[in-house]
Amino acid sequence: MVRTTFAEEIYLRALTGKVIGEQMVSEYAKVAFVSPKNIICCAISAAAEAAYLIRTGARAAHFIADPDNLDHMAQEIQRFLPEAVVLMFGGETPIEETKRLFLNTLKAFARAGLEADLVVHVRIFAAGGLQEAVKDPEILNFLSRNDLYVYTADLDRGLFLYNSLHIERDGSFHLHRIAEFPVTVEHADLLNRSLRNKTLKWVDL
Repeated sequence: MVRTTFAEEIYLRALTGKVIGEQMVSEYAKVAFVSPKNIICCAISAAAEAAYLIRTGARAAHFIADPDNLDHMAQEIQRFLPEAVVLMFGGETPIEETKRLFLNTLKAFARAGLEADLVVHVRIFAAGGLQEAVKDPEILNFLSRNDLYVYTADLDRGLFLYNSLHIERDGSFHLHRIAEFPVTVEHADLLNRSLRNKTLKWVDL
């Protein structure tokens, strides 16, 4: 299977962000989007933000997860008072580095006392970022106080799956599918070429 070009990877984020902003988070009156400072994560975030704003006319804001300034970012998000926070962690940054940043972002949210629904990007979830994060008691306690959602994908059927996620006190997960969003043939082709043959534990959820 022919792999994607970088330009196609950016376009894939535009298509995926459109689904997120138009359909997954459109019921919220105010949404914060959080991403690391890399092109891929910012591209999908910007696409989701634009789609959300066009669909709802509501309020959104983008926040960059800077490893050296996470507490300040968390406090800024808290002052914004979002109903939901979308955590767009993935992109071209090495995944172990991204997982550390994701974990430290959640710790900063816990210290800030953030209260909002949390929507987790498929890439960080598939890579085990959330699974590692809940090993930290502070993060586990924080997540237990907020509603948690994750979007995954079924590459064979060309679907995005939107799931609520319940975390037990021992850190185990229970996923409940609440919506399916079919994607276009073009979108499905790009998803398959970009993601196929990677570790996709989330496909079978």
